[in-house]
Amino acid sequence: MKYEISCLDTWPDKVKEVLLECAPREFNLRFAESYEFEHQAELVRNADAILPGFARVTEELLQQTKRLKIVHKWGIGVDRIDVAAVHRRGILLAITSGANAHPVAELAIALMLAVYRRIYYNNVMMRLGKWPKDEMRETCFQLYGKKIGIVGFGNIGRKLAMKLRGFEADIVYFDPARASPEVEQSLDVRWCELDELIETCDIVSLHLPVNEKTRGMLDAKKIASMKQGAMLINTARGELIDEDALFKAVRDRHLLGAGLDAFDPEPVARGSQLLALNEIVVIPHGGGGVLDNVANVGRHAFGNMQKVFEGKSIDPSDLIV
Repeated sequence: MKYEISCLDTWPDKVKEVLLECAPREFNLRFAESYEFEHQAELVRNADAILPGFARVTEELLQQTKRLKIVHKWGIGVDRIDVAAVHRRGILLAITSGANAHPVAELAIALMLAVYRRIYYNNVMMRLGKWPKDEMRETCFQLYGKKIGIVGFGNIGRKLAMKLRGFEADIVYFDPARASPEVEQSLDVRWCELDELIETCDIVSLHLPVNEKTRGMLDAKKIASMKQGAMLINTARGELIDEDALFKAVRDRHLLGAGLDAFDPEPVARGSQLLALNEIVVIPHGGGGVLDNVANVGRHAFGNMQKVFEGKSIDPSDLIV
């Protein structure tokens, strides 16, 4: 039996090729060419499963479906999906839990290094014929020995802690669900209250979903309480922070800088103030966007779809609805 799988994001040809190679033979993959509603509606109309990443899944879009059995997020964040509408229609909603953890954790470290070593600024200066070597010595820093706070200690937060051990950093974390003593010991981390983490860490790295409790959690007051000369890294969601307060804190030299892979809204407006400062390093929400992880995420999602079609249960860690 053939199943129609509609991929709702506009992916490059190489990504499509990888997905076609790793999809089960009985899957007929259809790829989006735009995010226009009419086009998306046509894609989902006869789909057995849909695979959104950046694409929004609204109640209006779900109303176009005829035989949809599962909405499977490419990644883990479901803030662009109307979860309640999925639930009302009796459709499963799943994520690829942990599948992007390695590349996102790597990017978080890359952003830390980019800010500390002023990579963007120095790259621009050298291309302009400058040689800012002496300037680097008084404005750049190392990760070694720094206190790094990880906010959100799921798959990505734990992978980040593991990778940071090689830099001999002092790692603390906050998560409402504290890890077991065995996990803390194996990763050489310790739990602390959120306020303490924000006020004492040299680097604060966010790895949380957006929900009613986390939206705007790093507001102007929290950002003002950060340690003088600290850095903020956000590879999660832009809605977690007050972007205006962050801009002012970096502009006024309260914070050393920031590394951002998530914004509110997305894409970032061309004239956004966040793009005006060299000390803020920006990436277009591509933490998991590496070619050599596409097959891993694809197989994860397709495997869950296959189980659903066969009437089998999927891993509870992947199941949202």
